[in-house]
Amino acid sequence: MKSIYVNIIRKGGHVLVAACDADLLGKTLSDGHLEFHVSEKFYKGEKKSLEAAIEAIRHANSANLIGTDIVGRAVSEGLVHPKAILAISGVPHAQIIKI
Repeated sequence: MKSIYVNIIRKGGHVLVAACDADLLGKTLSDGHLEFHVSEKFYKGEKKSLEAAIEAIRHANSANLIGTDIVGRAVSEGLVHPKAILAISGVPHAQIIKI
């Protein structure tokens, strides 16, 4: 079973889901001049199954996703367009904003 850290942040009527593949938590990805830290403060919430993470994203106003498993599943579920993915050191990253 793939594990995903899911942090659900609520502010007023807005719900943001920060989700990352569990093996990325705490790591820093470097790609040229770009450094991306998969911060425990931002991403570490509950450890969930991939299916539960996708369900949380479906109910969010916005989401910030990093990792092959979570981004790949979000694409296959139609939540992220493949052209909206940014690769950082080969690791896919995507953001979702529902308007």
